[in-house]
Amino acid sequence: MGSNRNRARGLLAVMGVVSGLVFGQAWSGAAQAQPVGAMNLHYQDQHRRNWDGTGPRPLETAIWYPTKATGPVTVAQGSLFELPGVLVDAPIADSGRKYPLVVISHGTGGCAPGMLWLGHYLAEHGYIVVAANHHGNTCGEAKLDPRGFLLWWERPQDLTAILDHLLADPVWGPRIDRRRIGAAGFSLGGYTMIEIAGGRIDRPRFMRFCASPQRDFTCGPQPEFPQAPQLFEKLEKTDPVVQDALKHSGDSYRDPRIQAVFAIAPVFAEGFAAKDVADIHIPVQIVVGAGDKVAPPATNAKRFADLIHGARLAVIPGEVGHYDFVPVCSEQGKKATDPNFQRLCHDAPGIDRRKVQNEVAAMALSFFDKNLGSNRD
Repeated sequence: MGSNRNRARGLLAVMGVVSGLVFGQAWSGAAQAQPVGAMNLHYQDQHRRNWDGTGPRPLETAIWYPTKATGPVTVAQGSLFELPGVLVDAPIADSGRKYPLVVISHGTGGCAPGMLWLGHYLAEHGYIVVAANHHGNTCGEAKLDPRGFLLWWERPQDLTAILDHLLADPVWGPRIDRRRIGAAGFSLGGYTMIEIAGGRIDRPRFMRFCASPQRDFTCGPQPEFPQAPQLFEKLEKTDPVVQDALKHSGDSYRDPRIQAVFAIAPVFAEGFAAKDVADIHIPVQIVVGAGDKVAPPATNAKRFADLIHGARLAVIPGEVGHYDFVPVCSEQGKKATDPNFQRLCHDAPGIDRRKVQNEVAAMALSFFDKNLGSNRD
C-alpha cells in the first residue's frame, strides 16, 4: 500500500504474509476528531546498501497527519480488509504549529498500511505519524529477502534514518516538535521498540532458547517466508554483508530523540537478560492479548515487562490473539479460501477486533499524551 502496486505482498502481521494482499472499504469506526491526510515519502539510507547491492537502502515511508481539508476520502482498492480513509496529499491542519511525532514499525512481512488503524487514530488526535516499510521484510516491495527477516537489528536503524530525513525535510521538519518524539511497533516492530529504546539483543541467547524444549512460535520458520532460515544459513557462510551485520547484533541502536515507546505483542524477549535492557531509561508501555499464541506473553511481553525497569504491561483478557492487531477483515476477507487469510481473519468467539484496536489505539494516545504532551487545545 505505500505504492501503486496492484498486488501487495504480505500478511500485515508480525509472523505471516501471503501474496495478493489487498485492502478496501473505509473503516466505519467512530467519528474522527480531525480528518487525516496522507502522503508517501521516498527516502533512502545512503549509509547502507539495498539487499541486491545495487544502490542505497530504500526507506519507503507513509506519513499521516491531521488536516482541515474536506472531500471524499481515499482507500486502497480491493475488498479483503477495511482501513480508515485518508485525504491524499492534503495540507497539514496548521502549518504554523509544531506537532508531536510517532514513528511506527510494522511486523514481519507487513507494511505501513497494516498499522493505519493505530496511525490514523493518533493523527486524527493531533500527531504526525510516520510508518516504515522495512526493506526485504515488507509487503510494500515485490520480493522478500531472508536478510530482511533474520537481521532484526537493521530495523531500528531504519527508523533512525527515517527520522534523520524527516527532521531535515523542508516540508515536514519545521512541523515537528523535536522534544516530543515517540515510537510504536507491532510484534517484530515491538521488538524494534525495545532496541530503539536502548535494549541490545543477545542473539546466541535467543538461539539457545530456540534449541530448548521451551522454544515458542517466534523461533520460526515463519509462514510468510518459511524458506528464510535455510537461505539465511547459506548467506551466513558466503555473504560478507551478513557476516559483518552479525558482528553488530548486540550493538546499541538507541535513538536519544525518541522519548517513549509503545510495544504491541513484542517478540524475542528470550534474547534479552536484565543487563541487556539496563540502558532503557524512557517510558515503555507493552500491550498483548492474553490469547496470543504467536508471541506467547510469558516468553515475550511479560518477560520484557519484568526485565525493563518501570515498564508497564497491559494484558487484554480473553482470547485476544496476535492477529487481532492486523487490519479488520471485510466479509469477503473472512470468506476467503486461502488458508493464510483464514488464519488472519479468524477471531476467537466473542472477540471484536475493531473494539480491541480502538481500545489499544486509545491506550497509545493516552500514553503518548502523558509522556510527550498533548497537542490539542
